[in-house]
Amino acid sequence: MTKPFILHMFTTAKNLSPFDVNMAVDAGWLAAIPYLNVEPDEVCGLVQDTIFSRSPKGLKNTGIFIGGRDTQQAMAMLKSAQKSMFAPFEVSVFADPSGAFTTAAAMVAVVEDKLKTQFDTTLTGKNILVLGGTGPVGQIVAVLAAQAGANVRIIGRQLDKVERVANMCNYEFGAGKITIRAGADADKADYIKTTDVVFATGAAGIELLSAELIASATQLKVAADVNAVPPSGVAGLDVFDNGKEIDGSNSGAVAVGA
Repeated sequence: MTKPFILHMFTTAKNLSPFDVNMAVDAGWLAAIPYLNVEPDEVCGLVQDTIFSRSPKGLKNTGIFIGGRDTQQAMAMLKSAQKSMFAPFEVSVFADPSGAFTTAAAMVAVVEDKLKTQFDTTLTGKNILVLGGTGPVGQIVAVLAAQAGANVRIIGRQLDKVERVANMCNYEFGAGKITIRAGADADKADYIKTTDVVFATGAAGIELLSAELIASATQLKVAADVNAVPPSGVAGLDVFDNGKEIDGSNSGAVAVGA
């Protein structure tokens, strides 16, 4: 008998995200089982309960998802899960805290496409601002852009917090091979003058890039916003924009909506 598809979903939070459950079931998992308030040191036991309860053939229809809200913690749990398995007792494990990894990957990929198709260039050597970048999505956007060769600066209201996040991204996620810088929101007007790409990754419903700043961004090419909740994080940007020129841009910059 073919084993049913079971996804074991771990989170350190008190609730599992309904978004993650919907995505799992819509993707074809027959059962999506939540494990709440999971401590990192509990991962090994949970994983080994998963892999030893099915034959190697049955494990092909078994998966583990790691959610939560903390990217660093999710990566630590992912590594713990991987270390807890050995051939042939292995299952696929996927981490996506706050949807940060998938959202950031999609966001960067679309921006790369717009740079290529509308400006015949790449992220390499470009100056990038990640506005509201201390959260999960902003962190991963910064890492991916830096790994693609861009000069990345995370912007936030509290400079000391931004500096801690940038350092974590450089060494925890980038293994010391990337250099992401920190910047204060108060200095955003100065940074925007030499910025090629803006990623707005802050909280929903907060405008991070005003029309005035867009007009002053003389080399801006693409502005992307991660949030669908109005108002947009970028003035004049619509959630369905996909390469439309931004009104008021003096550089012909285009918009990418959520």
